[in-house]
Amino acid sequence: MNTPQPTVAPSTADLDAARLLLARMGLSARDLLDTAPTRPPVPTFAEYVPVVAAAVGNGTRRVYGSYWNRILDHWADRRLDDPTPSEIKQLVEHVKHNVVARRNARGGRSAGEHLVAALRCLYRHSEHDGLISPADNPARKVAKPRRLPSTRRAVADTRLAEINHIAATTGNDPALDTLLLRLHVETACRRGGALALRPQDLDPTQCLIFLREKGETVRWQPVSPTLMTHLQHHADERAAPRDGQLLRYADGRPITSRRYDHLWKRLGEHLPWVATQQVSTHWLRHTTPDLGGAQLRLRRRPRVRRTRRQRQRRRRSDRNLRASRSTRGCRSTGRDDVGATSARELGLTPKGAQPAGMTCDH
Repeated sequence: MNTPQPTVAPSTADLDAARLLLARMGLSARDLLDTAPTRPPVPTFAEYVPVVAAAVGNGTRRVYGSYWNRILDHWADRRLDDPTPSEIKQLVEHVKHNVVARRNARGGRSAGEHLVAALRCLYRHSEHDGLISPADNPARKVAKPRRLPSTRRAVADTRLAEINHIAATTGNDPALDTLLLRLHVETACRRGGALALRPQDLDPTQCLIFLREKGETVRWQPVSPTLMTHLQHHADERAAPRDGQLLRYADGRPITSRRYDHLWKRLGEHLPWVATQQVSTHWLRHTTPDLGGAQLRLRRRPRVRRTRRQRQRRRRSDRNLRASRSTRGCRSTGRDDVGATSARELGLTPKGAQPAGMTCDH
């Protein structure tokens, strides 16, 4: 049977050491007796979602609003510190399997990604408000679904000509539709950037337009004199205020994103490949302007996303190619061996003869 050990009184040296330590820490014995301040009570999702919704911007509220509603449907009466990472994963899978199926759906991956992002936004604000600690944040421990590569690509010249032709010959406002297409092809701007364009953002002297786009990014974008002239004519003809929206209907009303939806729906009705591939305005962002050249539009080579192993394999292949070229036994006498090889491949050099400037060691 264990007997309690008698309490030993602290020695004078221990007390002096404790007082010295407290003095260095700026504390007193009274501070140790006072109770630690308690955190404010953790609110429920129904109480806290409106607080965060009022603290974010319009873009964030528009993207996350529907997912916050999903969270309220399941956890409205639960406190923020109640859900566990496993429960969040279960909610993500529920949203992915019950998402509205569209033609371009990818198994609800985008919905799951946005749900996790919406939860992280809520919990990040709760950390800043001192409601929970970073270690107690369950959204930090849930990974977002991996985003798949986009299927969008550059539109071929012939296909773009078909789009412009249909836009110019159909609809109730061909001038507006062709101006929209030309603006996006030359500037590669988003729909939001085009809708935010104002007459005061035009600099006709230097052929520049001021674009305000996603994430509050701004830039001066060069345009062709032709596009600048049509933008100015559009603003004057449709009485656009200098500090108001530039793109407007024939009756002077500002256009909205619905104009783009109707435009591409009409294009899909006349061009089946547009509806099949679900071409949209964002496809035109794969086209960049080249105002310094003879052509105003050059197709940009689509960016290829390679894994780390693919990049290593590509570097090894490049090194092997350079090594093989250096060990061919050919020495240059003033001309590039690449040009000589191309001439031989094109049949410009007789078979068995050596191009000028090249000698081989045997």
